[in-house]
Amino acid sequence: MTSDNNVETPTTPTTTNPNPLGTITIPVKLRIANFVGVILPFIGLIVAIVLLWNIAFNWVHLVILVGMYLATAIGITVGYHRFFTHSSFKTSRPVAAILAILGSMAVEGSVLQWVATHRCHHQNSDGEDDPHSPHDHGDRLRDMIRGMWHAHMGWILSSNRKNIEKYSRDLRRQPLIRWMSRLFPLWVVVGLMIPAALGGLFTMSWSGVLLGFIWGGLVRIFLVHHVTWSINSVCHIWGTKPFNSHDESRNNAIFGVLALGEGWHNNHHAFPTSARHGLRWWQLDVSYIIIWAMSKVGLASDVRIPSRQRIIAKQLAG
Repeated sequence: MTSDNNVETPTTPTTTNPNPLGTITIPVKLRIANFVGVILPFIGLIVAIVLLWNIAFNWVHLVILVGMYLATAIGITVGYHRFFTHSSFKTSRPVAAILAILGSMAVEGSVLQWVATHRCHHQNSDGEDDPHSPHDHGDRLRDMIRGMWHAHMGWILSSNRKNIEKYSRDLRRQPLIRWMSRLFPLWVVVGLMIPAALGGLFTMSWSGVLLGFIWGGLVRIFLVHHVTWSINSVCHIWGTKPFNSHDESRNNAIFGVLALGEGWHNNHHAFPTSARHGLRWWQLDVSYIIIWAMSKVGLASDVRIPSRQRIIAKQLAG
C-alpha cells in the first residue's frame, strides 16, 4: 500500500472547483422525494421476485442475477472508477482488459465515455458545468424534483451534452483502452449472452435461457444502473458530510453497501485518488477489499490511500 500525499495525478483533472460553492441546506422534502424515487423501484422488484418465486424466478435465477450484478458492478467500481478514472492502483494489461470488459457489460457507456464524464463531474462538482448535479435548478419543489431527475438519469437523455473528450486524452493515447471502447457493443452483447447461457445450462431448458436473459441480463442492468445513478443523485443530497470537499457530496450508508463502497461519496470527493472510499472501520467498502486482495496475490500494486494526517486535516469541524 502507498500513502497518497498528492491531491491528484497529472492525468486526472483536479477536483478542486475554481469557484467553490458555499454550504447549502438541502430541503427535507427534496431528500425524501429523492429517497422514495430511488428506493421504490427496488421494493417493486423485490415484490415481483416474491410473487414470481417458483413460477418465473427461483434459486437458479437468483444466483445468476446476484453473480452478474457483482461482476458488472465491480467492473464499474474497481475498473471504470478507481482504476481507469482515478489511477488508484496499478495492474497488468490482462487484468485491465478484464475490468474494461466487465465495466462495459454494465451498459453505462464505453471506458472513454465513462471516464470523461466522471472526471468532468469531479472538476466541476455541483457547479455550472457538472454533467449531473441535482442543485441550482431552482427553489420550488418542482424545480428540486427536476434537479433530482436530472442528476439521476435526466442528464443521460439530454440533447445538450458538452464536449468532454479532453478529460480522457491520456486514455485515448493507450491502444488497449481505445480498442476496448470501440468494442463496447460487443461486450454489451456478451453481458447478455452469459446469463442466458448459464440459465440454459443450469436448467437444461429454453425457458431457462429466456429467464437467465431476463433476470441476469435485463433486470441486472436495471439494478446496476439505478445504484450507480443514485451516487449522482442521492449521494449529493442525502447523507453525512464529514470532509471539506467544496461540493455537496454525501456519505450514504445504504449505497455504501449496494454500490460496493461507492456510497461513501464525500470521502471519495475529499480523496479522489484513494482506492479506499470507506475510510472508517465500519464503512463497508467491498471494492477496496477486492483491490486489497488483488494486491496480496500480485494482481494490483501501488494501491493509493490517504495518510492519517491528510484525513484529519480535511475533516470538518464539529
